[in-house]
Amino acid sequence: MTDLEQQVFTQVRAIISNEEQVIGRRGILIPLKKAIIADGDIRNVIDIVSSDPALSAHLLWRSSSADHATPQSTKNRSLKDALVRLGQVNIYRYAFTFYLKERLDELEQPYKKLVQGYWTLTESIAVDAVDQLHQMDNVQINPDEVQTLALFSVFGEIIALTAFAYLNSELKEPYPLSVLKSVIEDKQQTLTIEAFESLGLDEELCGEFMVAHNLRQTHNVNSPGLILRRVLAKRNLLLRAV
Repeated sequence: MTDLEQQVFTQVRAIISNEEQVIGRRGILIPLKKAIIADGDIRNVIDIVSSDPALSAHLLWRSSSADHATPQSTKNRSLKDALVRLGQVNIYRYAFTFYLKERLDELEQPYKKLVQGYWTLTESIAVDAVDQLHQMDNVQINPDEVQTLALFSVFGEIIALTAFAYLNSELKEPYPLSVLKSVIEDKQQTLTIEAFESLGLDEELCGEFMVAHNLRQTHNVNSPGLILRRVLAKRNLLLRAV
């Protein structure tokens, strides 16, 4: 790495470590995480989610998209039914991506356009991964675990680009995007793993992400990471091992 690339790498890592700066709105996520960690009554989780109608609507939609439910069944499903079906870990993952997307939409150009391109890619990967799962027989894999995992397929790139956008917004002479591109190409795995750790995502998600990118092997035939690996390999999106 050049001195300039090392400087950008160090500064981007510092921003990634600031959970609130990266994800932004914490009003729902913090109490939601506490309720899930406490492993208490699902009604507490329902109350927290229902306090944000936009999040509630999003989770109702997500609750049907992974299991290929019909529009009619979605219409008749209550928020409680949807959240019970999703499970608390998937509820948090979906909520995290929902608020992350909100944060990304607030970025200035050209970063907003670039990061939205990544987001469109993750949604496309998620559809492919769930379709892959539904074409398989004799597997015991939760489709929401496949979908939530797929939504983090290029998580490192999204978070690094977001951090870079915040970094440049504070500078009189912004760094060129080409510098970040070189940093991501060289330190993609490091940035991704640190993003998972700094933003408080569950260890299982990080572990399956490593399986999906062929950076960790598993003997679990029902690993959602193995489903996603096929999609990422086909798209030539597997992280380089370092």
